[in-house]
Amino acid sequence: MTKVYPTIREIAEALEAWAPPGSAQSYDNVGLQVGDPEQTVQRALLALDLTPPVLEEARAVKADLIITHHPLLFRPLRQLTPGSMVSALALRLAASGIALYSIHTNLDAAPGGVSFALATHLGLQEVQFLAKMEQALYKLVTFVPASHFDQVREALARAGAGRIGNYEACAFAAPGTGYFRPGDMARPFIGEPGKLESAEEFRLEVEVARWDLPRVVAAMRAAHPYEEVAYDVYPVEQPYTRAGLGAIGQLDKPEPLRDFLRRVAERLHAESLRYVGDPEAPVQKVAVCGGAGADLIGRALAAGADAYVTADLSYHRFFEVLDNEGRPRMALIDAGHYETEALTETLLQHWLQQHFPAVEWRRTTVRTSPVRTFIATNVSKKFA
Repeated sequence: MTKVYPTIREIAEALEAWAPPGSAQSYDNVGLQVGDPEQTVQRALLALDLTPPVLEEARAVKADLIITHHPLLFRPLRQLTPGSMVSALALRLAASGIALYSIHTNLDAAPGGVSFALATHLGLQEVQFLAKMEQALYKLVTFVPASHFDQVREALARAGAGRIGNYEACAFAAPGTGYFRPGDMARPFIGEPGKLESAEEFRLEVEVARWDLPRVVAAMRAAHPYEEVAYDVYPVEQPYTRAGLGAIGQLDKPEPLRDFLRRVAERLHAESLRYVGDPEAPVQKVAVCGGAGADLIGRALAAGADAYVTADLSYHRFFEVLDNEGRPRMALIDAGHYETEALTETLLQHWLQQHFPAVEWRRTTVRTSPVRTFIATNVSKKFA
């Protein structure tokens, strides 16, 4: 049997159904960075970052596509020359015919995304978002005649409306009467131009994620029988439960922070950990955020976490977990940016193998982090 290989567009559409680009942070640049979306993909390489060795590896294995977590083109380029690593890599990608796609903070925000993978890797159970996404949800209300009610409702659901937690196609309807007078140039579905009319209609309400709204409104218009579709869109305040940041879960039994630190270091292959906490304090409820997660320290404290594992913490952020006597209310652990996100390669590999089995999905053999740890010995400590 001849294998049918997907295009980059098809792969991107599948990834973006899981991790919508609209859920990415406003500063981010996700999606196809270099390449033709209609190119077919037989072999692809997965990496946390694109570096010169990763590109050389992709060329060596004859990859058609590289998928990274961190975007190469993160900030606008003023020129495309070999003068910097970023622009030089972009030029070499284009010359090699290898496409580049990046899935960054939208994968951080996705259910089962980066922080969920980190939580599972550390042995946490009952994992859920640490912070559900706010200012991401809208209510769409329209008014539909009974004859087309199911048609419009089903079109909205197919377009992504009405997704609440583990439920889909959620909607509410109530009967009522609509009144209108078609203008002289109108071509009404009900009634005649110039004559005041009434129609028995259903008020149909659905919740819609911000990034799905244009597609959902277009689907509603296409399915609705009216020439002029009456509808309202307004923001709702409750958090969106299908996207968020960080994750929180439970170890199957408590263990001393000393043992938990060892667990983190061993499972993440971290050469060192920076932390605040009592080494003998029990740890069971654990919050995590892959990559830079300082902004979620307060969320982890409020959730009652015994420990919070993240990266890129500045010196002063460690003070935020101390009480008025200077004692740690929660262990705060900086395990390293690369170390908390490198498992993204495996996460993507497993997901893509399930959805596109014809493609050969390879993880890079390159450690992409340029950061190294120097561990000194026989160094005197000022306060030893």
